[in-house]
Amino acid sequence: MKFLTKEDFFNSFKNQNYVEQLKQIPQKFNAVHNEETKTSEITIYGVIGTSWWNDSFSAADIDEALKAAGDNDIIINLNSPGGDAFDGISIFNRLKRHNGKITIHVDGWACSAASIIAMAADELIMELGSMFMIHEASNVIWGTKTDMRKEADVLEALEEGIINIYMTKTNLSREDVRAKVDAETWFSANKAVEYGFADKANGVDSNNENKPQNAVLTVEDKRGILNELQGILKPNNQNEEPSEPQPQKVTAKRKGFFF
Repeated sequence: MKFLTKEDFFNSFKNQNYVEQLKQIPQKFNAVHNEETKTSEITIYGVIGTSWWNDSFSAADIDEALKAAGDNDIIINLNSPGGDAFDGISIFNRLKRHNGKITIHVDGWACSAASIIAMAADELIMELGSMFMIHEASNVIWGTKTDMRKEADVLEALEEGIINIYMTKTNLSREDVRAKVDAETWFSANKAVEYGFADKANGVDSNNENKPQNAVLTVEDKRGILNELQGILKPNNQNEEPSEPQPQKVTAKRKGFFF
């Protein structure tokens, strides 16, 4: 049996549009503990799972960081294309057992196994422009038809467990989650919040309260703007008596010109 390589992993994505960007995510793992504020900040960037590649990190690294954190609240900065599914599941379960509050910020990407880790958050915050992706479990094998059938059974069982994890946060039905996993679905920050995977999208107000609002102009406002324009466009003739009323002062309700 041949197991997945790093290149196999990226090639398994149905949507290849983001692969080159995902490959460029720097590998970084560190933990900083602050006993004064009783918080521990953990950075998880890059590929997950040392069982695959030497330059990645594993559930064991998270376990050591959480032991050092004690009962501190945990803040995780996450940016990962994913990696080993079982390491992702192990990290999810280890975080869920932690006594302190778990806040996870998706700084860029939470794909594949990283999306599993994200589900451990008591508060999952999608940062501006970040994305969240779920897809089918995969592996590369060679062997007999019996080997392939056994591997398919393992992948199906693995996916059922992963869907169980997604169901701890999402407001979608299990059938909908299964369909999105099968299709490989990429969620914007807004969509991740809409479907309940995330709790908040930073920099985006779902009620549009922070977005510029077009001013609603009254008839009086419009008449004032028209009179201003007529005064600007009218030829300068000193001998001509104005046949129209002089331009009115614009009321304070006018917010500006809109094109």
